[in-house]
Amino acid sequence: MPGERLTVRSPADIGRFPGAAPPTRVELTIHKEGEKKPEEGGCRRWFKKMCPCCFKKQASSSRDITDRVELVKPPTPNIVLLSVASVDLLSSKTGQNRREHHTDLFHGEDLIIRRGQTFQIEVELNRPFNSDTNKLHIELKTGGLPLVSKGTHVIIPLVDTLEDERWESKIVEQTNSKIKLSVNSPASAVVGLYGLSVITCSLKGDNPSTYNSPKNIVMLFNPWCEEDTVFLEDKDERKEYVLNETGRIYYGTEKQIGARTWNFGQFHEGILEACLFILEKSDMPPSGRGDPVNVVRVVSALINAQDDLGVLVGNWTGDYSNGVSPAAWSTSVEILRKYHSSYGTPVCYGQCWVFSGVTTTVLRCLGIPARSVTNFQSAHDTDVSLTTDVYFDEKLEPLDYLNNDSVWNFHVWNDCWMARPDLPAGYGGWQAIDSTPQETSQGTFRCGPASVSAIRSGQVYLKHDTPFVFAEVNSDKIYWQRNLDGTFNQIHSEKKAVGHCISTKAVGSDERADITHLYKHQEGSEEERIAVETASRHGSKPDMYSSPSAEDVSMEVRIDGEGPRMGADAQLSIVVKNLSSEPRQAILHSQVAVMYYTGVLKGTIKKEQMPVELQPNEEKTLEWVLTYQQYQNQLVDQAALMLTLSGRVNETKQVLANQTTFRMRTPDLVITPLGEAVVGKEMAAKITFTNPLPRTLKDVVFRVEGLGLQKGHVVVVGDVGGLATVTLTEHFIPSQPGPKKLVASLDCKQLTQVHGVANIVVIDQ
Repeated sequence: MPGERLTVRSPADIGRFPGAAPPTRVELTIHKEGEKKPEEGGCRRWFKKMCPCCFKKQASSSRDITDRVELVKPPTPNIVLLSVASVDLLSSKTGQNRREHHTDLFHGEDLIIRRGQTFQIEVELNRPFNSDTNKLHIELKTGGLPLVSKGTHVIIPLVDTLEDERWESKIVEQTNSKIKLSVNSPASAVVGLYGLSVITCSLKGDNPSTYNSPKNIVMLFNPWCEEDTVFLEDKDERKEYVLNETGRIYYGTEKQIGARTWNFGQFHEGILEACLFILEKSDMPPSGRGDPVNVVRVVSALINAQDDLGVLVGNWTGDYSNGVSPAAWSTSVEILRKYHSSYGTPVCYGQCWVFSGVTTTVLRCLGIPARSVTNFQSAHDTDVSLTTDVYFDEKLEPLDYLNNDSVWNFHVWNDCWMARPDLPAGYGGWQAIDSTPQETSQGTFRCGPASVSAIRSGQVYLKHDTPFVFAEVNSDKIYWQRNLDGTFNQIHSEKKAVGHCISTKAVGSDERADITHLYKHQEGSEEERIAVETASRHGSKPDMYSSPSAEDVSMEVRIDGEGPRMGADAQLSIVVKNLSSEPRQAILHSQVAVMYYTGVLKGTIKKEQMPVELQPNEEKTLEWVLTYQQYQNQLVDQAALMLTLSGRVNETKQVLANQTTFRMRTPDLVITPLGEAVVGKEMAAKITFTNPLPRTLKDVVFRVEGLGLQKGHVVVVGDVGGLATVTLTEHFIPSQPGPKKLVASLDCKQLTQVHGVANIVVIDQ
């Protein structure tokens, strides 16, 4: 360029004693004509004199070239790093995610999804995304210490094509700086609450930027996904056992089966949070929440408060002064919300049907198909003998101190549906679990899951707790008599004493479905006897079997119709039949005792003897009566009684023995809807109750609730006179369309198990 000349720094600037720090690059400097060159430092001039060979003088016309030449790099342009501005989890109840994942009935704004299924999110970036220059991935974390190796810290890469059973994401839409991602999860993913982050960086991984979503993701089990171990193929069963918020729980005796409506309310506001709280409260590591076997085992322990401050305190004493009577509950919602809001303070009180109702709610909420199941004449085997033992003294009087085994009038537990890869093939499907604290399992009050198929076939060695459940439904009842030397002889056996009318709500209706055939073969069949003997070989008394004996006199107790009603006399029929061609004589000893529904006797209230004379092949009916005056001040919860009959045939010495439980039936509440049921429009319902007793009921309380109709609340009525009728009118505004149930219950010290339900179809405006 005219008037300018180019010079390159001298080699003297490079050496062990430079006048300045060694250059990191060679600088090209332009000097204009007439400008004085920069002066050399003193040290440099001194070294030049001392070592002239290193500093040869060059002609002024030549260019000084160093042995390293690098051009000066132009200044780097100011590039904006890629980052996330916002994330939309598309969690609207009416949006695609919630509809496709069958979670649109849940309340709340978190993204609620089911594993093994894709979901979509939208990511807003600060500039358009270009996969040639940037990377993007999603991270999900759950639990207190998320670890990739445990599946609790999930890194989800961005791919071109999604593959099943892998955590992956794919861009399905891109508009300017906004991208929509489709995210895939495996069917074995850990369930629970996840935090979501989106990380962006350069292709080399430099300059990463992390965006943490303020909203969480809730991952649930997926009975709609074939790869999930809780997959349930039948859509009607999925609708019933996962999506139905109301159900029926059965109680009473096999000859007097009662039914009560229960509001499970698994989609009600606050219930999902309460269920996740229960999982967090357990000692199960988060990595174990992907296995439904682990989850239901933990749930069966945490629904009771026996040893881990779980949800419900069990109480069978009859004194509920510090809480709510178990018979007064008709919903899981109030119980779970109260437990959650008190940060895990157990709720008072529960008995088996309450434990079961709450368990159904929790499992359905988490996505595990579940139902409440009632077993009538349910044995409680205390010594793992797989038999129910009844002991008499020399005079055939019951020995209460030895009769530790008991037979409950009814007992309610749960079935849940899942595959069992931990068991041999063929034992998946319905699994029995029990949250009522009866016996410990591995040191904790819990029970199951026990394969119902294993129970049916007597394979009691298969886990978990199969022997206990088998004894409940199919143990033989063995009667023993004490000898003068203190030993006992087996005098009688009943092979059909337990496990009757096993019941659950039918799919798609309020009818009762008998599922006894799932738990046991037909009574008396060869298959059923083989199952009993197979199970007995694994019990604590493997060599004790029911000894056959010649028995030609039979005895049974019959109850007419729905059975005796509260406030009236109880009348039962004892039918004795001579099956031989010879006459038979016997003396029957009868005693009736007030009984808790668990089979524990409170006390005997009547004893008598009845002589029996039978002609060859004759059948005789003996009428047995218990008057109201004899039981009026004696009954406890469930109003249950046990009639014990024993005797010996004079001619053959055959022992006659029978135990029959029955209850005094209580009246129902009659609920009558008034007016048309329309969303957002006030309506009313009339609740009517008639006192069946000739005495005053004290401190009567009503509890009323209807999902989508009325929040649960208490109405204090006070005293209700003998044989009087009281009417309560409820006003409420329906909030959801469709078929609904208004449920009410009555509670007082003198009368329990009084409840009613009205079916109301709400139309949209």
